[in-house]
Amino acid sequence: MLKEVVSVTDPALPGVVRVRGLESADFPRWDQFVADCSEATFFHRAGWKTVIEQAFGHRTNFLYAEADGRIEGVLPLAEVRSFLFGHTLVSLPFCVYGGIAASSDRARHALDEAARACAEQLKVDHLEYRSLVPTHDNWMEKDLYVTFRKELDPDVERNLLAIPRKQRAMVRKGIKAGLKSEIDHGVERFFAAYSDSVHRLGTPVFSKRYFEILTQVFRSDCEVLTITNGDGRLIASVLSFYFRDEVLPYYGGGTAEARDVAGNDFMYWEVMRRACERGVRVFDYGRSKRGTGAFDFKKNWGFEPQQLHYKYLLIKGKYIPDHNPLNPKYQMFIKLWQRMPLGLANLLGPHIVKSLG
Repeated sequence: MLKEVVSVTDPALPGVVRVRGLESADFPRWDQFVADCSEATFFHRAGWKTVIEQAFGHRTNFLYAEADGRIEGVLPLAEVRSFLFGHTLVSLPFCVYGGIAASSDRARHALDEAARACAEQLKVDHLEYRSLVPTHDNWMEKDLYVTFRKELDPDVERNLLAIPRKQRAMVRKGIKAGLKSEIDHGVERFFAAYSDSVHRLGTPVFSKRYFEILTQVFRSDCEVLTITNGDGRLIASVLSFYFRDEVLPYYGGGTAEARDVAGNDFMYWEVMRRACERGVRVFDYGRSKRGTGAFDFKKNWGFEPQQLHYKYLLIKGKYIPDHNPLNPKYQMFIKLWQRMPLGLANLLGPHIVKSLG
């Protein structure tokens, strides 16, 4: 935790801004600020402090700037130590968005100074902000990730017709196959579909406990939608977050059978359809790397990529990290992981992925 309180004055505004570390008693007012601040995202919510600490054991530094008892800005940070991948301070690991969300420039400045001080005290390799908008022109940036966001029409049928013809045909294929969707109140079926899917991709899996914690912490704002065929057999499942007027299908996967019946296509349409019916206005398809199948899949839905600005301030490090599975040095590891028995992969995966962030 930050050793010193940072204070900032501004003659144009009353009071003095002070930066403090988030305590459990402050969760409600932190989340109220996040709900009201246009710059904030679901990943700025206080619950991520609990999730990251309990699921991964990482130390967090959730900082907020306040004046006269009123919060003017927040910055969620977590420290990730890894023998393989280095020592970093990130806003926010396991999240696609982060950085400072503030209602005043003085709060933004105070949080920035506090984060730098914290990074130097911890002697990390680098400080990382994951932002939707450009910040910190003098920091290094990784031009790799984009996000896909689109406003929904209030009418369900118009959303279906807005999907490009070829992709719409895949959705209809799932409908004709007799697929059904239902809300799950646990993560058993979700984890079965998700772990099977990422194993085929050669990617280490998160632990089932992580997903259980997500549903416990975020409750009704974290929803699991599962797809089955006419016989009730598991086809696919997705875990989505709801924030203000947005839905974010965040983790998902399908069984080997899903491809034959367009299970994943039907699944994301069902998320969209259900979200539209409950009045949600924005569908956030989430982060993808350029040059990947996931990038192409989302483009096929008629979504346009939006550049994500991942900024790095080097502290002890000499270069920004490259933990990208497209990196040729990881290809052998991916192939070996794909050949590993699923049970063993599910046992070992969480120990690896916790260090990636």
